[in-house]
Amino acid sequence: MIGTHVLSSGYYDAYYKKAQTVRTKLIQEFKEAFSKVDYLVGPTAPTVAFKLGEHSKDPLSMYMSDVMTVAVNLVGVPAISVPAGKIGQMPVGLQIIANQKEDRSLLGIAKAAEGVLSK
Repeated sequence: MIGTHVLSSGYYDAYYKKAQTVRTKLIQEFKEAFSKVDYLVGPTAPTVAFKLGEHSKDPLSMYMSDVMTVAVNLVGVPAISVPAGKIGQMPVGLQIIANQKEDRSLLGIAKAAEGVLSK
């Protein structure tokens, strides 16, 4: 409802148009990156996993734990997270990102990476 209100109340240029401009720039940056490499690899989250309920009263902290996956969702490219070991007792995820329509090859790379990382 808030989105509908914002778009119908004269805020189109201030919010929606700017957001679409940023999204278009991100899409172009990902296209440029994939013209040079087949996959992008990095952490799934900025920190190790946190204990169940640890940040339940801190919504900003919960939101920020997803910051590494936001761009992937905005540009619409496939990505997967595989277990990459532990730091202390807490698991760490490895995110692998592929170009558009490369879902099948991404799953193959993820399977191979998981096989190597689980040893």
